[in-house]
Amino acid sequence: MTDLRHHGDVDAGPGLVDFAVNVRGTGPPRWLRDRLVTALDTIGRYPSAADDRAAREAVAARHGRSPDEVLVLAGAAEGFALLPSLAPKLAAIVHPSFTEPEVALRQAGVPVRRVVLPEYRLDPALVPDAADLVVVGNPTNPTSTLHPAATVRALARPGRLLVVDEAFMDAVPGEVESLAGTRSPDVVVLRSLTKTWALPGLRAGYALGAPTVLARLAAARPHWPVGTIQLAAVTACAEPPAVAEAEKAAQEIAEHRDALAASLARLPGVEVTLPAAGPFLLLRVREGERVRQALRRRGIAVRRGDTFPGLTSDHLRVAVRDPETCELLIAALAAEVRS
Repeated sequence: MTDLRHHGDVDAGPGLVDFAVNVRGTGPPRWLRDRLVTALDTIGRYPSAADDRAAREAVAARHGRSPDEVLVLAGAAEGFALLPSLAPKLAAIVHPSFTEPEVALRQAGVPVRRVVLPEYRLDPALVPDAADLVVVGNPTNPTSTLHPAATVRALARPGRLLVVDEAFMDAVPGEVESLAGTRSPDVVVLRSLTKTWALPGLRAGYALGAPTVLARLAAARPHWPVGTIQLAAVTACAEPPAVAEAEKAAQEIAEHRDALAASLARLPGVEVTLPAAGPFLLLRVREGERVRQALRRRGIAVRRGDTFPGLTSDHLRVAVRDPETCELLIAALAAEVRS
């Protein structure tokens, strides 16, 4: 049975060169770390409405929304955990994709229909008409596929809520195809700070949507669900200098990804899923499980693919790193793959 709770941090480990976790760098940049350290002075009191308001205003300004269209979350994963609060009758999860939405919905007893995309291309016609909740990733983890915004938007309609996981959208130059600025009662967008800002241990993100929908999402949350340091991180990362820095990083990641994809595609027995738009690549390798274990013995950690519905043990996901680090992966794979 597919282990939907398996994630890349399990595949990584001490002493391994980490291509399994899709996080840029090993920690936040100095300026952000300094902001978080300063925020430590506020943890002697409960998070205030003013703290939450500042974070929501910063996010709203970033995306051309109003503050009441922003819900600050303890990571985008919290947004997925809150989906059962919407009480859908039938949820459709577009796969292969991040598996936590399906986990949360199934555990809450919500009927779930998997929509596995052939060739990883989004086709709204594949989604059951009866689905009143649809979850899709863009760009999609683990395929690195960027779906056209118009195609994604076509999944929404009155009586059906579309939830778009844009956890990796800030790693796409220009954030093309994003629905973050879409003001619709039928669309919710989830964003994460984890990947670009190397904050997986902080758990910070946000949802964008109609105030009435966000209120339903938040109905079962405890009081003070997000701490002051998380709120400070959301505020800082939504400010114009941070957005500009993220855009510069996205351009660099795209260059590194394209170079890595070209090198991997030249290896016998390695298929690279293209086009790719995220800070990671999906590979198909003959004897994938053997290769994954062999890479591990060589000190390289990659993400197994068989825990994603629609993929097999021959699928491996690799994060994009700097060219020097990528050479280690290329050399190790070249030594292990068979044509």
